[in-house]
Amino acid sequence: MITYRRILDEELNLGLFGDFIRRQVVVDCLRQVEGKWVVKADPFIDDWSKEDYEVLAACLKNTLKTGGFVYGAFLENRLKGFVSVEAELFGGENRYLDLTSIHVSQDMRRSGIGRELFAAAKGWAREQGARKLYISAHSAVESQRFYQSMGCGEAMEYNKKHVEAEPYDCQLECVL
Repeated sequence: MITYRRILDEELNLGLFGDFIRRQVVVDCLRQVEGKWVVKADPFIDDWSKEDYEVLAACLKNTLKTGGFVYGAFLENRLKGFVSVEAELFGGENRYLDLTSIHVSQDMRRSGIGRELFAAAKGWAREQGARKLYISAHSAVESQRFYQSMGCGEAMEYNKKHVEAEPYDCQLECVL
């Protein structure tokens, strides 16, 4: 049975991710061409190295340190999914909070974990006074289908920091 709970600062180390499988085989991605979103073949494998996990753990620790939200899905005390939301509101009238990560282990995808994590992130963001979640989302067609099913659409206002960091990401928002 999957259990969901906040992840504590002291848990955020490489050991937490020992049973987490990031691997995603990507075939098609959404790309903006002449102002329109189109599906383009762009095959690659997205996976994380030990160094990537170290950076992730440090980023999630910073999220907690600055008052943000880090929440996980566990199967037999092993991390199988997580979501993070930063605490700082931005975007003027849009009142965005930044959903900086949502990932489900490859062995547990399509089991409803992503939906539960996303719902928890929305609830927390709403409690913080946000009107919308902002997501700089992986452009893989499968990832975009997930976000669409969660009610996300193209962001009304793009976050320049995200666009510069990940120019192929899709900039999305979800009204709370």
